This record gives sequence, structure tokens and C-alpha cells, in this order.
Amino acid sequence: MNTVKTGLLLGALTGLLMLIGGYFGGKSGVVIAFIFAMVMNLGAYWFSDKLVLRMYRAQEVSESEAPDLYRMVKNLALKAGLPMPRVYIVPGDTPNAFATGRNENHAVVAVTEGILRMLNRDELEGVLAHELTHIKNKDMLIGSIAATIAGAIVMLANMAQWAAIFGGASRSDDEEGGGVIGLILMAILAPIAATIIQMAISRSREYLADEGGAMVSGKPYGLAGALEKLGRASQVIPMAANPSTAHMFIVNPLTGKSLMNLFSTHPPIEERIARLKSMKPR
Repeated sequence: MNTVKTGLLLGALTGLLMLIGGYFGGKSGVVIAFIFAMVMNLGAYWFSDKLVLRMYRAQEVSESEAPDLYRMVKNLALKAGLPMPRVYIVPGDTPNAFATGRNENHAVVAVTEGILRMLNRDELEGVLAHELTHIKNKDMLIGSIAATIAGAIVMLANMAQWAAIFGGASRSDDEEGGGVIGLILMAILAPIAATIIQMAISRSREYLADEGGAMVSGKPYGLAGALEKLGRASQVIPMAANPSTAHMFIVNPLTGKSLMNLFSTHPPIEERIARLKSMKPR
């Protein structure tokens, strides 16, 4: 169901791009904005692992340096049918984890020192399986596609804003009610709509990763228990996380700072836990 939802949301995002582009920029405006957004997000997608790991001062560990963690990742990757990813540890007390890398052969699984201290084995396996599922589901690629389309919409909206400021419009006020007022409304509403859809895609991928993680580990209650602990800990031990990377973590490192669920990169933890507890252990 969440796979279908992702497809529908991507379709809605594309439709919004075509609508706003056709409204004032025509086909050329859509193409130009899309190319600019694609170039920027392609760079972020290609170098995302290096940028994020450096941002959080993550250190790669070998089997000899972290034998239990390394072997756990190795066994779960085998179950998931994935190549062995590189394993990193992020310094800090806040318990959290993320996966990155442009594809299965360049994948990274990173966990914080805090999560290693807080979770038991079943819970940690659930978390690692969740992150491996993100890799298997190509969520970095899907996120990059969504970011590219949303970025193009924002660029077109900015063009509309400047056009309105300088009195330009692609349609006259007499033609289909366009004009400056239409441009202003489009400039305000389109980026908001694009952000809401992009966040909804992120939330649908989290549900899929929870489901896949529970299946790979065979321990849905372990992942549910981990989410319960991580949700509480994120309120007590805040993480100095960059908002642009919030969607990568298993629980939102910015929890408590978001004003609306519509703009959250993660579904409510309570809902995620309830779904996991409804699954049967394998």
C-alpha cells in the first residue's frame, strides 16, 4: 500500500510541477527549472554519503574494531540479499541511526554511540534491518527524485514571485483570471504544497522500512521497542542535527521542533509502533 502511495505522491508532485510551469513559464520554464534542480540534487545524491558522514564526524569501523555490530550488519545484509555495507559509528549520546549511499554497492549504515549503549540485541537488529531496508528500497534515489521535482517547483515559484514584483505575467487578467494575483498565489502556495507532498513521500518510505526491517530481522517487537526508546530519548537528549538530513534518521532528530505533522519527515512514532506490534514474529 505504501509503495502505491509513494507512486501516487510522486505523480502528484510531477503534476504540480507541470501545472505551475505551464501557468506562467510554459514548457521552457519547466525544463529550465527541472534541469537546474536535477543538477543540484544529482551532486547531493552522488556525494551524499561523504557529506553526511563528515557532517556528523562518523568514523568507519572494521570487524576487529566493532565485532558485534559488524557481524550483526553482515548477517542482516545477507538475509536482505544485499552486499555488505560500510559500517560507521557517530560520536554522541543521542541514540539514532541512518543509512546513506547512492546505491547498494556504495551503501553505509551508521549508528550513534548512544544507540549502541541503549538498545538490546533484538532492538538493535530491528534498527539495522530498518536501515538496510532503506538501502534495498533505493530510498536515497526516491528521495532525490522527490527533491529534484520539489526544487524545480520552488524555483518556478520564485520566478513567479519576481514576475509579480515587476508586473509580469504569462497570461493577462482577462485570460482565465491569471495576472499578478495568480502569480502571487502560485508563488506562495506551490512551494507549500510541494513540501507537504515531499514530506508525505518520506513518511511512506519510513513505514515501508519499518515493515521490511521487521521482516528481515524477524523481530517486529524488537524494532517497536527500539522506536519506543528512541522516541523518548530524542526528547531528553536532543541532537544537533542539520534539518536537511533529518529524513535520513530512523527517528526524527528534530522531534518536538516541528509545528505540524504535515511537514514532518517521519510518521508519528506511536503509529509506527502500533503497526509493528500488529505484525507476527517470523
